[in-house]
Amino acid sequence: MQQQLETMLAMQDRMNTRVHPQWRAQGFAWYRATWIECAELLEHYGYKWWKRQQPAMEQVRLEIVDIWHFGLSMLLLEDDDHAALAGRIAADIEQAAPATDDLRLATEALAAEALASRRFSVTAFRDLMATADLGFEDLYTAYVGKNVLNFFRQDNGYQDGSYRKTWSGREDNEHLHELLGSLDGSAADFPERLYAALGERYGAAG
Repeated sequence: MQQQLETMLAMQDRMNTRVHPQWRAQGFAWYRATWIECAELLEHYGYKWWKRQQPAMEQVRLEIVDIWHFGLSMLLLEDDDHAALAGRIAADIEQAAPATDDLRLATEALAAEALASRRFSVTAFRDLMATADLGFEDLYTAYVGKNVLNFFRQDNGYQDGSYRKTWSGREDNEHLHELLGSLDGSAADFPERLYAALGERYGAAG
């Protein structure tokens, strides 16, 4: 877990720097993005007692991964020593059982912490992961996949509009999902292998 957390912290730091070289000094409202993502998560899970709703758990887990991006960013503002920070995050994740098994309550607890303190609670996030049946390994794989795809898009003309989101009749997200199932997520060079695999497919599609 330590190495995987260090990898994710480094990747988030690079992505934030890509958005703005001095991102730490910009005062971005990471906490606001966190609680808004929590609201979007509940839309996918369902909260409307006045109509029938079926939880879309795959979408819920994707929202949790998006929240993790903002959480890592807030944590990096507090400490830029990736190894030390990863150790503290791991300790929080490995703590005792979650405080609740209700996904709605876990989501609200994370949002409440973000609003009240404008900080990110790893333990509240851990509780949310547990209620959504999202394990750490799955979080890592999904996070790396989304991060690598975002970099790949940027490197291939996403901002100027020259990037092709559909290759060989399928969207890039579909290619990403397929590649994630074929690569070893535990490998130290997993991000680099995934990026290279995306490049091969994108180039082959012409």
